[in-house]
Amino acid sequence: MNRFNSVTRPEPTTSLSTVYSATLPHIQAKSIHRPGFQSYLVVWMVAASVVALMVLTGCSREPKPLAFEPNLVHAMKYQIKEGVPMEQASDDAFWIVTEMFGTPDQPKLPTIVTEDEDLASLVSVENLVKASGKIGEPGRGLYQTHCVTCHGVTGNGRGELSSTMSPYPRDYRKGVFKFKSTERGEKPTREDLAGLIKNGINGSRMVAIPNLTEEDVEALVDYVIYLSWRGELERMLIDDAIYELDFEEGERIINPAFQSSVVEEEKEAFEDSWELAEDFAVEIAEAWLEAPDAIAEVPEPPADFVVPDSYEEFVVAMSGDQAAVLAASVARGGELFKGKIAACSKCHGEKGRGDGQNTDYDDWTKEWTLGIGLKPENRDELISLMARGALPPVNAKPRNFELGAFHGGEKAEDLFRRITQGIEGSPMPAVTFVDGEFEEDDVWHLINYVRSLKKLEEQPQT
Repeated sequence: MNRFNSVTRPEPTTSLSTVYSATLPHIQAKSIHRPGFQSYLVVWMVAASVVALMVLTGCSREPKPLAFEPNLVHAMKYQIKEGVPMEQASDDAFWIVTEMFGTPDQPKLPTIVTEDEDLASLVSVENLVKASGKIGEPGRGLYQTHCVTCHGVTGNGRGELSSTMSPYPRDYRKGVFKFKSTERGEKPTREDLAGLIKNGINGSRMVAIPNLTEEDVEALVDYVIYLSWRGELERMLIDDAIYELDFEEGERIINPAFQSSVVEEEKEAFEDSWELAEDFAVEIAEAWLEAPDAIAEVPEPPADFVVPDSYEEFVVAMSGDQAAVLAASVARGGELFKGKIAACSKCHGEKGRGDGQNTDYDDWTKEWTLGIGLKPENRDELISLMARGALPPVNAKPRNFELGAFHGGEKAEDLFRRITQGIEGSPMPAVTFVDGEFEEDDVWHLINYVRSLKKLEEQPQT
């Protein structure tokens, strides 16, 4: 079956839930506006799922090899937008990343990377082997054990549990990460990723992973970078092709058959295509290596400011000898929060409950919906994309500060970066400074105000 023109196959870690997630959009496409179809649909889904599961697993007890999925959604969005066939481009891009990066069972790095000392320092092949592979393989399987049920084998955010979450797990392939110490537009540092793996993301379904050694964490960091690197390269190849190649004239990203051709022109065409792919791979690697130089600096608060680093410290400070100073800071922060410049209340609501503008979407969703002229709310228009792996659009919900949980970290420096850099990939922008009205020092007041909004849970009476 042609994989571009068919419903996306589930991730190889097969279960009924993944079969449902992969087949449901296709079923819906055939059942729209058919009265009385719901009961039949349920029965059909169960029967189809059992059959699909049998086909996918087979009668053999031999475990199936793990496999990466091609990014059919990224290719299909261009087919819809530009009106050009993208099947061959998708195949070619997937062939390149497979040749360069291997498989989930046998990961590798591009030769141009391993032969360069600086580029080779980005990730360790030894760590990739440790993180990859199946659960139960001696010395392997870390990613399958701890990450795959949410992030998927491919790192596309389509694991077995992904459809139960909002927001969805991170799709690494875009190369964009929300919670990091670096400036907007830059990759996270290794320390950023390690912190998220070790500590989890407060207030989310991503919890701290217990019993991981430092070596385990480093292996998972390498593997996340590897998945992101591989996935971003696949996207870049398709992006470049849509603007540089004439598909109607038969031009291709690469023709693997030319690799061993004795025709000089064909051999040169292959080498040119491969070198372009290598250039893209190096460009991505260099962006990761440059991340430590792109850390967003956080200034020290003025000496006469009180800026607690946690809610517990805030409570103590509000009862101490600097309570009046902190209270004044909170009051100033409240004015800024509701003002027109910082305009935090526009999304987070007047009382910071996350009940302001809440119908927006993150960049991952906008890219394949609004970015090509489709409305996320109109599911009929999205069927062809959802059938190829896109998850149903969900709104990006602003944080409810009464919960007191900050996804990107609760320290004052973490919040300073969230405000001054925004949250990449989300609707939250970086704040704009205006002389005399909203300046850098005012960020500390805003932090104090936001921290003051936490509501303690009422203890049940006994």
